[in-house]
Amino acid sequence: MTIYALSSGSGVSGVAVVRISGIETEKVINLLTNSDLPEPRKATLKKFNKFNSSELIDEGILLWFPGPESYTGEDMAEIHIHGSIAVVRAILDQLSKIDDCRLAEPGEFTKLAFQNGKINLLKAESISDLISAETEIQRKQAIKIMSGKSSEKFNSFREKLLKILSNVEAKIDFPEDDLPDDIIENIKNNSQKVRNEIEKVLDDQRVGERIREGFKIAIIGPANAGKSSLLNYLSKREVAIVSEIAGTTRDVIEAHLNLNGYPVVISDTAGIRDSQDEIEKKGIKLALKKADDADLNIIVIEPKSVQFTGFLNDLINEKSIIVINKIDLGHKNINQKIKKFDPIFLSIKNETNLDELINRIKDKLKNKFFSSNEILITRERHRQSLEACIHHLKNFEEKNSIEDFDKAAEDLRLATRHLGMIVGKVDVEEILGSIFSDFCIGK
Repeated sequence: MTIYALSSGSGVSGVAVVRISGIETEKVINLLTNSDLPEPRKATLKKFNKFNSSELIDEGILLWFPGPESYTGEDMAEIHIHGSIAVVRAILDQLSKIDDCRLAEPGEFTKLAFQNGKINLLKAESISDLISAETEIQRKQAIKIMSGKSSEKFNSFREKLLKILSNVEAKIDFPEDDLPDDIIENIKNNSQKVRNEIEKVLDDQRVGERIREGFKIAIIGPANAGKSSLLNYLSKREVAIVSEIAGTTRDVIEAHLNLNGYPVVISDTAGIRDSQDEIEKKGIKLALKKADDADLNIIVIEPKSVQFTGFLNDLINEKSIIVINKIDLGHKNINQKIKKFDPIFLSIKNETNLDELINRIKDKLKNKFFSSNEILITRERHRQSLEACIHHLKNFEEKNSIEDFDKAAEDLRLATRHLGMIVGKVDVEEILGSIFSDFCIGK
């Protein structure tokens, strides 16, 4: 099957790129250009015509990448044409007429690159992250993953476990052979070293995920305190509806921001109050859940909201900033219990002290995007695999200590498999190769 798709952004542009990959790529080029293949990897000016016709669609650049030396590992071509909707539609319409040629699914070119061994899963994911990057720190992280250091580290862990497993397998299969006397002790020490290294990677304060997904900030507080106005101010646009009517916001409204170079996802939530309205009650429940999941909570109250002291006590901690809004209406009678939490007094209406709030947020961000670990976990999938690996390594060490090698070996296989899942590589045959090369079994 041959696939094709518009690889550049949709809409009008100066140049559009249509990508084609598969066994029919050469046929597609011949039909579109009425000419032979150009020189590989060399930009060639071509006229693109309708099939079996001299009717010109457009004139542009053709790049030909014969497999396996291509991005996907298959025969592949890129057509660079003028980016009008009509030109792109005409090219795609011609491609749809070819048998065994279809529109590509999302990410299918990169999926082919992985399946054909051109990239591993980590690099495939980093390509997606690079395309989606909105801030400089996100771009740098994606490039860092693409460089392969994380892949090398995870593959190194995996190879060490395969080495240990080969020792265990040798002990099981050849108990009477003259294997090294210290083999059991080495198995124990080496597995503990790998486990400790993986635990260090996991102890990263989720920096990689924060960079990729954004630092999560929830704006919470009682109804009609100015939460939606604050979201609109920080977003510099009308994201949320602002009304004097309490309870206007019922669902969670999110905005993605670039705050001083850091990716931030800020959420406006339903006002927290006693309500008999079922929909509003669900919104309040969502608000409390969002506050629990957030990296930082901005608690917005107004001077008269003294009855929310109990609510504040439940949410005030090291990840919260207290904001007392509407000081333009007066704040001399503010509850003294709230003052001890170092609140920021501001007026969103008059844009008073909002710079102080932004600086406080930046201070909270400073240490949340840096880690001493060279390897960063960027997805929950990676974290779950590493945690599962740790779980099985602990089970392995426990069973290995009582010389229950058969069951210990199975836990070690599972630990190895979970590491392989991160980079998309699981191959049991490597264990046999390690046994034969290291122990010369069958000599």
